[in-house]
Amino acid sequence: MGTINEKLEAFGLKRVLNYLDSNPQENVPKTIAWLRKFDKDNFYKNTYDMIDEFMSDPNNNWNRLISSLYTDIDDGVRRKLFENFLIHSAILGCQRKNRLEKKYDCNIPWAILMDPTSACNLHCTGCWAAEYGNRLNLSFEQLDDIVRQGKELGTYMYIFSGGEPLVRKDDIIRLCEKHNDCEFLAFTNGTLIDEKFADEMLRVKNFVPAISIEGYEEQTDFRRGKGTYKKVLEAMKILREKRLPFGASLCYTSKNAENIGSEKYFDFLIDQGCKFAWLFTYIPVGVDAVTDLIATAEQRKFMYNQIRKFRATKPLFTMDFWNDGEYVNGCIAGGRCYLHINANGDIEPCAFIHYADSNIKDKTLLEAFRSPLFMQYRRNQPFNHNMLRPCPLLDNPGRLNQMVKKSGAQSTDLTHPEDVDALTAKCVDAAKDWATVSQDIWEHSEGRDRAVMKEKKEAAEKAAIMEKVQKKQKIS
Repeated sequence: MGTINEKLEAFGLKRVLNYLDSNPQENVPKTIAWLRKFDKDNFYKNTYDMIDEFMSDPNNNWNRLISSLYTDIDDGVRRKLFENFLIHSAILGCQRKNRLEKKYDCNIPWAILMDPTSACNLHCTGCWAAEYGNRLNLSFEQLDDIVRQGKELGTYMYIFSGGEPLVRKDDIIRLCEKHNDCEFLAFTNGTLIDEKFADEMLRVKNFVPAISIEGYEEQTDFRRGKGTYKKVLEAMKILREKRLPFGASLCYTSKNAENIGSEKYFDFLIDQGCKFAWLFTYIPVGVDAVTDLIATAEQRKFMYNQIRKFRATKPLFTMDFWNDGEYVNGCIAGGRCYLHINANGDIEPCAFIHYADSNIKDKTLLEAFRSPLFMQYRRNQPFNHNMLRPCPLLDNPGRLNQMVKKSGAQSTDLTHPEDVDALTAKCVDAAKDWATVSQDIWEHSEGRDRAVMKEKKEAAEKAAIMEKVQKKQKIS
């Protein structure tokens, strides 16, 4: 896998990463200086600048987070995480991905989210997984082939969801072994993590769980069933004692936003040993999904402010996949940064968009990326000039209708197919409320200034290309 130049570059980068085995205060800045030389497209320049700045301050929260990777995480696991994430995914993988995106004029994802199974040992309120039925599975060979194809296109990050992915823990460990140059994550309820599985994680070194937790005991057990919260804390304790990295997956709803967004709760996650937290807002996907769990516009604004405040002060890496649209130029789905493959093999643009025109059983990944639905995403992103309204479903419901209908995509729900008009109708009121509240935030955000500059730069680049084309036409 990889060209001779890529292999030589990987060899050089691995030697650079040897600096990171000890003394992060001294060696992280040295490593960043070396990594800049390999970032030919300046893809990570802003990130490197930020790291240089906070590593100069030992009291900086990001400095404390990086330092904790040396005190809290097994040395071999940390080295493998740095190697897979920095070398294979962020640098060499992105170089290949960017080159092939230009060649094929399509989105190629940085990460692929896939469901090994639709089976789950829990039945959570508001979760659509059971709608697929609990007997759908991707075989090990199918999962393996997805990873093989993905690596050829530059994708080295794979995230498992479900169902409960750890129902297939043996096959997940096999994938980690076979594709040791990839980093594997999983959204898991955590209840199947035990000492034996933690030892397997420690052995393969390239698997990281994001454990779903809905707040404290009352909120978690309300959605996930009585006793779940205690099992989650036990799983975190096992991982912490084994010095394994893990994070939290948080879904904020109208019932728990104030708890999840509190300083007390962020401190609780840090105390449990979490190194990151992925935040999602509730989406009413599925025929029977209730709408009263959708967070209000004021609750979403509250989460926006709280996450930014704690991101600047707490040693916890956080990402809100809706409210952080300003940092990633809107929606990241449709293969732009990620996509979703369900347990039936349907290749969906997003974990929350259950429509597809491709399946891994009859199309390659590249064919799917160039399919009508994924090209609709590529041609229409971003879906709003206000990057705090990134989603074509929750924030701009009319946009999803258009793309699904123009592409001829079909519902992937095998038991209760959901008409796209009925789905988006559930989000119209929430979209209107957030449009009003978010506009004032957007007008005064740094993200707006970055987006305007990006639009001007892209317009100038397009104009330059058109000028070259016109000159060639005149000459010919």
